[in-house]
Amino acid sequence: MTLDTTSATLPGYAQVAAKYGFEDAASVLQGDVNAGLNACVECCDRHTGGHRVALRCIAVDDTLTEYTFEQLRDLSAKAANVFAAAGVGPGDVVAGLLPRTVELVATVLGAWRLGAVYQPLFTAFGPKAIEHRLHTSNARLVVTNSANRAKLDDIPGHPPVATVVADGAALPAGDIDFRAALAQAPADFAPVLRKGDDLFMMMSTSGTTGLPKGVPVPLRALAAFSAYMRFAVGLREGDVFWNIADPGWAYGLYYAICGPLLLGQATTLYEGGFTAESTWRVIQRLGITSLAGSPTAFRLLMAAGPQLAAPINGQLRVISSAGEPLNPEIIRWCAEHLAAPIHDHYGQTELGMCVNNHHGLAHPVRQGSAGLAMPGFRVAVLDAEGRELGPNQPGELSIDVARSPLMWFTGYLGKEPVDANGYYRTGDNVELEPDGSVSFIGRADDVITSSGYRIGPFDVESALIEHPAVLEAAVIGVPDPERTEIVKAFITLKPGFPPTDALREELQQHVRARLSSHAYPRAIDFVDELPKTPSGKLQRFLLRRAEAARQEQSAR
Repeated sequence: MTLDTTSATLPGYAQVAAKYGFEDAASVLQGDVNAGLNACVECCDRHTGGHRVALRCIAVDDTLTEYTFEQLRDLSAKAANVFAAAGVGPGDVVAGLLPRTVELVATVLGAWRLGAVYQPLFTAFGPKAIEHRLHTSNARLVVTNSANRAKLDDIPGHPPVATVVADGAALPAGDIDFRAALAQAPADFAPVLRKGDDLFMMMSTSGTTGLPKGVPVPLRALAAFSAYMRFAVGLREGDVFWNIADPGWAYGLYYAICGPLLLGQATTLYEGGFTAESTWRVIQRLGITSLAGSPTAFRLLMAAGPQLAAPINGQLRVISSAGEPLNPEIIRWCAEHLAAPIHDHYGQTELGMCVNNHHGLAHPVRQGSAGLAMPGFRVAVLDAEGRELGPNQPGELSIDVARSPLMWFTGYLGKEPVDANGYYRTGDNVELEPDGSVSFIGRADDVITSSGYRIGPFDVESALIEHPAVLEAAVIGVPDPERTEIVKAFITLKPGFPPTDALREELQQHVRARLSSHAYPRAIDFVDELPKTPSGKLQRFLLRRAEAARQEQSAR
């Protein structure tokens, strides 16, 4: 099925991709990667003068507070003064362990104004996860709040702390009272200019296959972030934008904080936890027209039923999905119940987004495809020997570094460069289609080989969630003496559907009819929840590990 999104109002993909390079991307920045630039200027100062809304914050009690670019500029200057007084200088790391509040944005912009490097710490992290990341970055200061402050007490030798003190809570001895310090600090701090290869973020990988690795993000990545917002998200004047991803992770920090502000567009932060009810309520209340998030979030919105979505049917202009492949069922549901196109976008912490079905460019969108290389990137599919493969040959998605002017990642912190052979290899198995689009198969470790067939878990999972009883599904390969591996599915059910043998058989036949006779799950376990990273990505390797331990135990 091909959905033709060609529109006379959009620039054509082929024409833009053919000529787009770093100079074109960098031309949208006020600073110069060689002469000097500042991320706070790019995301805030240069958009002042019109008293435009830059940030909408909805608190846990549903109070809405709006901030203009002028107010964020002053807050960033105050924060920079607080950080400088605490001994932070250009190039130093400021870590933020904060919920989605204005203090988070002040911390990010204040660090950038000072020429410092911002490191996100997801608020669901425990002390060990925080300790590893602080050790990796050698952070000079941590900004947190009363709810998360105790986690730092279990970290020996943690950096100095600035705390947003809750009403009625005590300020820990030795901490900076962040709100009080902001209130007293001058609202003036000259932005520190840095070069394009200097860092402004210190990220970490999700740690799905080992300890998280440090991902340095240089200032020249701003050009790539801007390109994603313009071409893939298609953010335009008049949009009301909300990326529901948490800024403790790459997609949220890159494209909920940095990206929209880069374009001079307002962003939205909701402090409360994710529920379908609160999400639909915020979308309706603010008049959101451009929504971004993960397939996990969209599946949960679907599971709550179309009645909650009914009041905003037709309000959303576009929806962007990232983090995992987008199931076809979600695409159909959004078209039917929201009257809005949802497009799949692909990227990594190390890359930002680089393969997309672009809302802002006219090109055919093939359902099930991750899309086309974003202008400024050239992608290739490599075999195990590093040779480029042609259409419909499975291989590893890779970035041709020399021919990708927006590629900014050069290597993990303290590790060897990633492009020794001219390519960055993503670890994801795909096929290149004749039209240049990319079809996702799965992580290299996730692909299942059964009776000589290569089976991508995503296809089986997508077929399973089309069944009305299935809320979520994860599929792995289990060793089998006859078939090499068999497909095994782990399924969480929607309320009202009991886990019976009859349902198990029904699901198997459902996949056989929808997909193929060799790819259906020969084993199904019904589970209460699936293992995921804190950002919502399935951790199939944990299921494989648990299954291997179970089989070893039963063999004894």
